[in-house]
Amino acid sequence: MSFECRGLLQGGAGMLIVVIVFVVLLLLNMPIAFTIGISGLLFFILEPNLPINLAIQRFVSGTQSFPLLAVPFFVLAGNLLNATGITKRLIRFANALTGHLVGGLAHVSIVLSALMGGISGSANADAAMQSRILAPQMMQKGYSGGYSVAVIAVSALITATIPPSIGLILYGFVGQVSIGQLFIAGIVPGILMTLLLMIAAFVIAKKNDYDLDRPRRATFKEVAVAFKESFWGLLFPVILIVGIRFGVFTPSEAGAFAVVYAFIIGKFVYRELDQKSMRTVLKDTVEDNGVIMLIIAAASILGYAITFARIPQTTVNTLLGITENPVIIMLIVLLFLLLAGMVMESTVNTILLTPILLPVVTSIGVDPVHFGVIMMTIVTMGGMTPPVGVTMYTVCSLTGVSVGDYIKSATPFLLAVIVLIALMTIFPQIVMFLPELLMR
Repeated sequence: MSFECRGLLQGGAGMLIVVIVFVVLLLLNMPIAFTIGISGLLFFILEPNLPINLAIQRFVSGTQSFPLLAVPFFVLAGNLLNATGITKRLIRFANALTGHLVGGLAHVSIVLSALMGGISGSANADAAMQSRILAPQMMQKGYSGGYSVAVIAVSALITATIPPSIGLILYGFVGQVSIGQLFIAGIVPGILMTLLLMIAAFVIAKKNDYDLDRPRRATFKEVAVAFKESFWGLLFPVILIVGIRFGVFTPSEAGAFAVVYAFIIGKFVYRELDQKSMRTVLKDTVEDNGVIMLIIAAASILGYAITFARIPQTTVNTLLGITENPVIIMLIVLLFLLLAGMVMESTVNTILLTPILLPVVTSIGVDPVHFGVIMMTIVTMGGMTPPVGVTMYTVCSLTGVSVGDYIKSATPFLLAVIVLIALMTIFPQIVMFLPELLMR
């Protein structure tokens, strides 16, 4: 393209074309990394003041960050721990705690998600695992297919807040926010989400007369035995939080420690990590990290374009021009995140929207840590909702349950999450209490 043509399309017109191309490619189901990369490269082509080779430099340098090392380390650690038999031990422990309640297996799924949040760090990975293990048991016990997969999918959202959440790591990296504080800030919201989802599961199960022949309550000895079996898995997130809090290691170093910890537990304590499972772990880790890192690299191109076009500043000025009421501005931002979460995967939303929206909320006095926990909850919830919810389609495809049945049954659980988001927004101390207490 000639310099003259590029000059005609610079500025706002160029960014408008980028947005249109991005939406078109997204609708054509092009892989998201290529959608982002092509859209970002297009801005460099249309903007005469930007050399095109700078886009390649941004692509290469986008993943060259020490804090970002936490992502591949935690993905590898999660896959290692999942391959060691710790999942079945956590299921036994969760069942000992809640299996006797109305909707027992639903509570087991929710508690397991809270426990697995400190291990997998990924909502989709947690939902996929439970769909294979718990969903058949739930339906065999008489739970409807919609109820079974709705519980599994929406409870996987707990992993967005319980550390070490991959989403919180990416948010901290992109927004230059303390990952240690984000980890600690997610604990209380994660516990509250667990309780709210359990209440919703209990009410629905009671209404539908599930578990009329409930098993007896586990004895203290049975709970103690189950706790002992799962002890090393339960200890894992505790070591991470304590280590980060007292400066033993940074979040990135914590990821490296997590890999060593997972290997030792799997190989020498549980003795279930053999060569075959190790090859599977490494293969899955390479695939998972390849997807994440390609998105991050491509997003670095588009992110630079967004910054160059002064989109964050324009967004701040536009919203402040509409209203200076912090409540209304925050409401607009949250609604936008909800809509974005419905059409794009949470990783993409985190990488693309954090540099745009973080200046908006900080301009009205919202703490970046507070906003990060709320943002990750909302955009991850988008994976459980139509039209393109990745987690929703994952659980439905693995169980054979129709999307319609899922949506109908998931609505009460999603409403419970929305209640939590509202509480976190209105009462910031729900999120900020622990970071302010422990990180002083």
